[in-house]
Amino acid sequence: MIGANFALFLLAALMIAAVPGPGIFYVAARTLSGGRKAGIASTLGTALGGLVHVIAGGVGVSAIILASAQLFTVFKLVGAVYLVWLGIKTFRDAGHEPTVSIEPAGAQRAFRDGVVVEALNPKTAAFFLAFIPQFIDQAAGHPALQFMTLGLISVTLNTLADVIVVVMAATARTTLARKPHWVHRLRQSSGLFIAGLGISLALTRRPLAS
Repeated sequence: MIGANFALFLLAALMIAAVPGPGIFYVAARTLSGGRKAGIASTLGTALGGLVHVIAGGVGVSAIILASAQLFTVFKLVGAVYLVWLGIKTFRDAGHEPTVSIEPAGAQRAFRDGVVVEALNPKTAAFFLAFIPQFIDQAAGHPALQFMTLGLISVTLNTLADVIVVVMAATARTTLARKPHWVHRLRQSSGLFIAGLGISLALTRRPLAS
């Protein structure tokens, strides 16, 4: 269905997944703040949020949002405010003693946060709409199905990269856990970083129409 472009797409998608971006930094911050379970839950949440953009891009919704300055701004600001709030909350909660493991409710909250953060990020929609169409085989037909298939592969590769980062961050957190003062500072820094991602998102400009 995808044709000869698939090998080139796979190579490009692998390279993009391996390059650290906001998504990787976000799940790393959540892992350093809440532990491995929170990191994995955040990773699965951002994956589901990414699939929202894949499906929306396949049916054309993302293109409509990006074409409208008002809709783009609304999505951008809502996502940015949510990230900033999440960062402030993480910073304030840093003073509480971390538990050995994340409770189910905490993991569910991390999953929900990941979905919301990614689904409300217009930069993700812009990426999929700019990247994937280059590899669609027009002669094969069913462009929407091709778009969603390639998008699913891209999200899967990004998720695998995120999982690797979560494992590394969790290992670092376990090592630092022997020093409560450092854990406290680490959780505060993670909160500030998440809030910084929100500010960065708020400053994102709408891509110019080609």
